[in-house]
Amino acid sequence: MNITKKAFGTTPDGQEVELYTLTNDNDMTIKITSYGAIVVSLFVPDQDGKVADVVLGYEKLDGYLQNDPYFGCIVGRYANRIAKGKFSLEGREYTLAQNNGENALHGGLVGFNKVVWECETVQTDDIVGVRLSYLSKNGEEGYPGNLNVNILYSINNNNELKIDCEATTDKATVINLTHHGYFNLKGHDTGDILNHEVTINADRYTPTDETAIPTGELADVDGTPMDFRSATTIGARIEDDFEQLKLGNGYDHNWVINRSKDDLALAAKAVDKTSGRVLEVFTTKPGVQFYTGNFIEGQKGKDGAVYKKRGGFCFEPQFFPDSPNQPQFPSAVLHPGEVYQHKMAYKFSVSK
Repeated sequence: MNITKKAFGTTPDGQEVELYTLTNDNDMTIKITSYGAIVVSLFVPDQDGKVADVVLGYEKLDGYLQNDPYFGCIVGRYANRIAKGKFSLEGREYTLAQNNGENALHGGLVGFNKVVWECETVQTDDIVGVRLSYLSKNGEEGYPGNLNVNILYSINNNNELKIDCEATTDKATVINLTHHGYFNLKGHDTGDILNHEVTINADRYTPTDETAIPTGELADVDGTPMDFRSATTIGARIEDDFEQLKLGNGYDHNWVINRSKDDLALAAKAVDKTSGRVLEVFTTKPGVQFYTGNFIEGQKGKDGAVYKKRGGFCFEPQFFPDSPNQPQFPSAVLHPGEVYQHKMAYKFSVSK
């Protein structure tokens, strides 16, 4: 296994950005930039050993300085949406940046996807990785508390990308970190993902209103297009006459993961039968957002690719959207003296 580093440009305010390349012994290669903790490329072999880049992204830093679809980044301080950009905690109301209509989305106008992280390389007998650190100061984007965040991206010879997140705060706050990679297991530049077969380990999901805020209900997937308990192609029901699909312009919902333990649990799986590539996603959090790239609109990506609607899908492990305003949901509150932890694993293989 190997790790290298090179320059990846400079931000408009003069901060130097680095690009790290991690390679294992099985031709898996991942490129990670210190800007936004973004996975720029992820090369994995198919059933014939042919390697392809399976994540959407840009060749240069300039693309990520805009990055409206949040390609490949870590989103925070709070991934997904908080209703009306407000929440109350310990008797005080906090007002956040509103960047998704009247709601707060993915941390605000300058979330974790738009900052430069401090980085150090990590290498052991079992992994190669990059540890990224960032101090989100009290009041940033409206959130309380000085939040120290550490994220370790690593790969091993089992073709697993592991993302281990930790954070501490000096004041009660809310936190919800996830990885926002867009995957196309045929290759990032091969068109839509509608033929991918998806399985989601969930009996329930959280329906939303017209602004993508959960209604508070945990609805049964049975008998609906939201049922992915058995492998189903993404395109099979995405255009069904179903209110939730119309509201989201496709799949853009949080599923309630079936879990029997507090450790890593299987959240979702995707299979591309053309290439034989398989992706399994594991998490220690209670939910996973499945998003089908419904609002990709002709972004010019790597290798001359032009990404179009449903050109990639996301599996985003997380706390539920709007949890700070929905006390019946699992709590996303972090207090001083506690350690926020979130472990994610994206495991690649080929179908037999």
